[in-house]
Amino acid sequence: MTTSPLVATTDLSEEQILERATVCARGMQRAGAELLVLAYEWAVAHPVDRLDPKEAGKPGRERATILGGPGTPEVTEFAAAEFGARIGRTSHHGRKLMAGALDIRIRLPLLWGRVQALEVRDSYALYVAERTRELSVEEAAWVDQEVAEAADGRIPWTHFEALVAGKVAAAAPKLAKEKEERAAAATYARAIRLRAGDETHGMGTFVVRGPLPVIEALDTAVSTLAHRLEEQLPEPAGPDDDTPSIDQLRVQAIALLASPQITDQAPVDGETDLRDLLPAVELVVHLYGGAREVSPENGELDRVARIDGSGPVTESWLREVLGRYARFDVRPVLDLEGLAPVEAYEIPARHRRAVQQISPTETFPWGTTRSTGPTIQIDHVVPWDPNGPPGQTGTHNLTPLSTYHHRLKTHGGWQSTMPWPGVNLWRDPHGQVYLHDTSGTRGLDRLDQREVLDQRVGDRPYTAIAAWYEWAPLVWDGDAA
Repeated sequence: MTTSPLVATTDLSEEQILERATVCARGMQRAGAELLVLAYEWAVAHPVDRLDPKEAGKPGRERATILGGPGTPEVTEFAAAEFGARIGRTSHHGRKLMAGALDIRIRLPLLWGRVQALEVRDSYALYVAERTRELSVEEAAWVDQEVAEAADGRIPWTHFEALVAGKVAAAAPKLAKEKEERAAAATYARAIRLRAGDETHGMGTFVVRGPLPVIEALDTAVSTLAHRLEEQLPEPAGPDDDTPSIDQLRVQAIALLASPQITDQAPVDGETDLRDLLPAVELVVHLYGGAREVSPENGELDRVARIDGSGPVTESWLREVLGRYARFDVRPVLDLEGLAPVEAYEIPARHRRAVQQISPTETFPWGTTRSTGPTIQIDHVVPWDPNGPPGQTGTHNLTPLSTYHHRLKTHGGWQSTMPWPGVNLWRDPHGQVYLHDTSGTRGLDRLDQREVLDQRVGDRPYTAIAAWYEWAPLVWDGDAA
């Protein structure tokens, strides 16, 4: 195997490269410090007295919220979404940054000073802010005093994490004991759902959290069974013999513990079929139609399927693995574009599935929550009107939104339009427009938002965005004719 030689892209000397790298790193640190200042100023610009008390008490309206720890002021709830979107991040990240800025500025003054003096990176200060959020003002100030000096990167990050954890426990021993008791009750054994885009290649992860004796017992059982399996293996035939590793044998041991081959045993008369005791598991697999591709060298090519929440696998993997462990329920192809709308506010299951397939995540700018998640609601982009035109509930007017972003659209001054299913345009209260489609989110430049004044369709302007995508005129809630 040969590799192409590296080709320099600049004429910089080694010393110049290092000097430029130093300048860039310093610029990133300066930008992080300034962003904290701006997050704090944004919180200051949205005090609770901006809310109308009569409106704030109504369902779904914007409310007051405390983002930081004790001693930080209340701010308006929807402010974080606009700040997060403007910096190209999620609403959650906007809340996190504003909370951290309030905590550091008010509760951790030593760290705030060192961050602004470019002696401590913002990530270190934000970490301390998050870990001290449940502490009182006095307790947080004590931790600030204890860790501020070591927060400049002089010790490894793992050591800094341990230092902060120890100081937080020392500052509030009663709270540390309560957390320990809560941790003891927070036991689970569950499969890890991977993020969209992670390559699983048909593999998954199962995690168990429990008391140390339980974990030790499980580890011992798996190890014992794995070594018994190892003893049954034949002697290696040579250096190229594909003998399973001990880790592979441990996985086989867990498989035997989970289902000790009872699926292959037929019941005896009068006995319970043990196969009926196995829980029903749903694994949604999407297959792609069309003719198979054929390679002159390799013949018929293996096609790729997709497992919801796990990623792509080959069809041969489906036959070999799922063919042994699963039974199938084949559903008809869902016609995403040809699904007829219904004359009701309620959304049928088939329309919900179609919307989830069109938009795998919620469609708010930089939203990351999967559209099949429990907090997701299916929103009518143009609000449903009982006296309105027919066909309002269809894929052309439905989009997935989390509860928070649904409220933000309804009561927070944000506007949205969906020129095509799965393609959403959002406008924040200050006029910035974001495009969200299956490729992600982009903030559109102000030049792309100019109205083409010499073009009008009916009584509404035809925008540059509409011309760019060759869509119909964009109609926003509240636009004047």
